[in-house]
Amino acid sequence: MLNSEQTELEVPPPRPEADPAFGGGAEDSGGLGLCPQPREEAGKKELQHLSREERRRRRRATAKYRTAHATRERIRVEAFNLAFAELRKLLPTLPPDKKLSKIEILRLAICYISYLNHVLDV
Repeated sequence: MLNSEQTELEVPPPRPEADPAFGGGAEDSGGLGLCPQPREEAGKKELQHLSREERRRRRRATAKYRTAHATRERIRVEAFNLAFAELRKLLPTLPPDKKLSKIEILRLAICYISYLNHVLDV
């Protein structure tokens, strides 16, 4: 009941992020109080008319995807270079510490394998 000093009930106003009509509570949006669900649903409807290739392009255009791709590529290149360095250690050259390009390493490896095969055949 209201007393003489109160004109309305003192109830805190509802928080929009806690209202299910706004996409759930703050927990659903990572604690930021944002309402991502309606936007995501609108985004899905928007993407439905796009071709598979266009959806793929848009997904790849995100910063998160680019960062992950760059990390994977860096790891791949490092592994590739390490494999060449290991192969280079197995090949005889004069001088032994001579810097070779990747194509030179491959060509030298081919020649060296051919030589070893010839030695085994004799």
